[in-house]
Amino acid sequence: MVLTTSPDKHFLLSHPAHFFALGFGSGLAPKAPGTFGTLAAIPLFGLLLLLPETSHCFIIAALFLLGIPLCHIAGANLGVSDHGSIVWDEIVAFMLVLEFTPASWTWWLCAFLLFRLFDIWKPFPIRILDRKVHGGFGVMLDDLLAAIYAIIVLEGLQWLMMQSF
Repeated sequence: MVLTTSPDKHFLLSHPAHFFALGFGSGLAPKAPGTFGTLAAIPLFGLLLLLPETSHCFIIAALFLLGIPLCHIAGANLGVSDHGSIVWDEIVAFMLVLEFTPASWTWWLCAFLLFRLFDIWKPFPIRILDRKVHGGFGVMLDDLLAAIYAIIVLEGLQWLMMQSF
């Protein structure tokens, strides 16, 4: 089934890969689905916080790897490799950012804004890789790189804050 229109609830529920790739429905938002997908990461990260911290990176890595076939299947069925409704990449990448973010609402807001900035802006080399690497891996890769940029800036901000005290 290749969908030529925007996905809907029927598409979302027609295959488990669609349900996860479309972020449990957050990717169906008519405007800014990537932003809604990023927000969907917050309660999932809250669940992750219930587990031992030593398991967090392993789980996030597993979710990244799982995202490759999930996003590939959804993209193939949508007829667009990186359709805007596919937000699993934002969810997993933002969970990674939160793993490196101090647990306060101000830092989480900063993390959210930085991640969305880098995900939308796609600075070098993200934009190039986004054009050249396709399929599920390409979908996941550009958001992983945006997460790394956000983490670097967050770490720099934390370092600057420590220097001022």
